Amino acid sequence: MKKIIVTLATVAAVISAKAQKVEFEEYDLSNGMHVILHQDKSAPVVVTSVMYHVGAKDEQPDRTGMAHFFEHLLFEGTKNIKKGDWFKIVSSNGGRNNANTTDDRTYYYEIFPSNNLELGLWMESERLLHPIIKQDGVDTQNEVVKEEKRLRVDNQPYSRILENVKKHMFKKHPYKGTTIGKMKHLDAATLDEFLAFNKKFYVPNNATLVVAGDIKIKEAKKLIKEYFGRIPRGKDVVKDFPKEEPITQQINAKAYDPNIQIPAMIAAYRTPSMKTRDSRVLDMISSYLSTGKSSVLYKKLVDKKKMALAVQAVNLSQEDYGTYALFGIPLGKVELNNLLKEIDEEIVKIQNELISEKDFQKLQNQFENRFVSSNSSVEGIASSLATYNMLYGDTNLINTEIDIFRSITREDIRNVAKKYLNPNQRLVMEYLPEQKK
Repeated sequence: MKKIIVTLATVAAVISAKAQKVEFEEYDLSNGMHVILHQDKSAPVVVTSVMYHVGAKDEQPDRTGMAHFFEHLLFEGTKNIKKGDWFKIVSSNGGRNNANTTDDRTYYYEIFPSNNLELGLWMESERLLHPIIKQDGVDTQNEVVKEEKRLRVDNQPYSRILENVKKHMFKKHPYKGTTIGKMKHLDAATLDEFLAFNKKFYVPNNATLVVAGDIKIKEAKKLIKEYFGRIPRGKDVVKDFPKEEPITQQINAKAYDPNIQIPAMIAAYRTPSMKTRDSRVLDMISSYLSTGKSSVLYKKLVDKKKMALAVQAVNLSQEDYGTYALFGIPLGKVELNNLLKEIDEEIVKIQNELISEKDFQKLQNQFENRFVSSNSSVEGIASSLATYNMLYGDTNLINTEIDIFRSITREDIRNVAKKYLNPNQRLVMEYLPEQKK
C-alpha cells in the first residue's frame, strides 16, 4: 500500500511541476470595461474574447431565451460588417470563432493568426458599438434557435432532465428556467424589447475583454484603447435575485420524455455557489463517485452488480447556487428505487467513513491533471481568465484555485457530504418514457 501511495504522490508532483503560472495583466478602461492581457509566444496565434455578465437568469420571466438568442443575433452584422459577412471575414483571415451562453454569462471569441490582432479587436468592438438589430435579423435567428432546440432538446433522449430538475429545485431564483428558453416568449418579443435588452446588458461596464497569445503588450493596449475606449459607458447593471428557502423535506416528482424507452432516476440537492470552498469539495465527491470505470458507483452498479447501464454524480456549480445530481439508468428489470437505494448506501459511507488514502490521492491527482489541462491552450486560458474575473471576482484563481483543492482533506469530504447530501434536502425524480395515448 505504501508503495502505491508513494507512486501516486510522485505522479502528482510531476503533474504539478508541469503547471506553469499564468502571467497576466489586468486593468479597467475609463468606461468600465475590464481588460485582461496574457502573453504567450509559444505559437503565432491570438485570442480576442469578450464575456458579458448576462445569462438566462437575467431575463424577464415572460421573455426567457433572450440571452441565448443574442448569442446568435449579434453575429447578424454591424454598421460596418454586412449581414452574413461575419464568418466570411473570420475564415478568410485564417481564423475561427464561436460563442456560448449559460445561466450566468455570454462569451464570444475569435482565434486568429497573431498578425490579425487588430482585426479581432475591431470585430468585437463593432459587436458592442454598432450592432444592427432589425426585425429581419430577429426573424432569421428565431428560426435558427428553433431548429437548435428541435435538434438538441426536443428530439434528444434524456435532454429534458435538467429542465425538469431545475423547476423543482428553484422556486424563486431564475435558475428555475432553461438557457434556451421558451419559443413562445421569443415569438412574442417585440423589436423594442430586443433593443432594450442589448442597451441594458451589452455595455462595456458589463464586460470583460481578454486578449491572449502572441501579442506585444504595449501594442495591444494601444489598440484596445483605440477600439474600446471610446465606447460609452452604460447604466450600471444591478443584480438582485431572490433567495431560495432551504429544502427540508424530500421532494418527489415524475417527468416524462417521448424520446426514451428506458426510465432514469435522479436525486438532486441544492448546493452553494461555485465560489465557495464547499462547492469544490462537492466537485471532488462527484469525481470519487463516478469519474472513470474505477469509480465507486461504476464499479458497484455497472461492473459488479450489473444494475445500471449508466450512473453519474455531477456538481452543476453556478454563480449563485449549485445543483448536485445523482443519475442512473437501470439495467433490465431493476427498479428505480432499488437503484437509488444502492447509490444512497455509498453516500452514507462517505458521510460516516473517511475515504481511503489511496482513493484520496487518486482524487488529488485527477484535479492536478485537470488544472494542467485547463491551462494547456491559449484558448482555454482566455476563457478561464474571463470566467474567474467575472463570475468569481478573482482573476488569479487561474493560478491559485488548485491550492484550494490541495487543501481539501478527507475530513472535509466527509463533513460536506453530511452537510448537503441528505434525503430531506433533495428532489427525487423518476424520469419516465412518455405514455402513448
